[in-house]
Amino acid sequence: MHTETIDHGNAEKPPHLRFQFSDSARQFHAAKFGMWLFLGQEVMFFSALLCAYAYYRNQFPVAWSMASHHLNTTFGLLETINLLFSSFTVALAIHFVRLGKRTITSVLLFVTLACGILFLVMHSYEYYTEYHEGLLPGRFFHPEAGWHMPMESAMFMSCYFFTTVLHSIHVLIGVGVLGVIMVFNMKGKYSPAYYTHVEIGGLYWHLVDLIWIFLFPLYYLVA
Repeated sequence: MHTETIDHGNAEKPPHLRFQFSDSARQFHAAKFGMWLFLGQEVMFFSALLCAYAYYRNQFPVAWSMASHHLNTTFGLLETINLLFSSFTVALAIHFVRLGKRTITSVLLFVTLACGILFLVMHSYEYYTEYHEGLLPGRFFHPEAGWHMPMESAMFMSCYFFTTVLHSIHVLIGVGVLGVIMVFNMKGKYSPAYYTHVEIGGLYWHLVDLIWIFLFPLYYLVA
C-alpha cells in the first residue's frame, strides 16, 4: 500500500523533476544557485590571473606597451563585437524558450554557437600569425629583426597566451554545452515550465563574454 502511494506521487511529477525536489521551481532555483557558485569561482580564478597581469605590467610598463602594439587590434575588436552579439542572441533564446517558441529558440542558439566558433577561428588565426612572428611565450620568443622589443615583452606574451588560451577553452566548452542544449531543445525537451538548462547555459555564456570584455582592453589597448 505504501509503495503504491509513492508510485502514484511520482506519476504526478513532471519527467524533468528530480526525486529530491518537491516542485519545478525549487529545482530551478537550486540549479541556478549552483551555477552562480560555479561562476563565482571562475571569476576568482580569472581575477588571480589579472592580479599577475597587473603586477608584471607595473614592473615592465614600456615592454608591455611595445608588445601590445604587435597584437591585432582589429581582430580583437571584431572578436569583442562578435561575443557581445552572441550574448544578445543567447539572451533572446532564453526569452523565447520561456514563451514556448521552440524553433526560434533553436535558431538563436545556433547563431550563438556560430558566433562562438567564429571567435575561436579568428583567435586561432591570431595565434598562427604570432607564431610566425616569433611572439610565442618563453624560450620561443624570437621577434622579427628590427622590432626592437625588449626581452621583458616575453612576459607580456606569456600572460597573453595563458589568459586568452584559457578563455578560448571556456568558449569551446560553452559551444559544446550550448550545442547539446540546442539539440535537446529541437527534441522538445524544454517548455515554458522547464528551461533550466537554457537559463544556466546562457549564464555561463554571459560570463565568457564578460571575461573577454576585460581581456580585450587589457591586452590590445595598452597605452
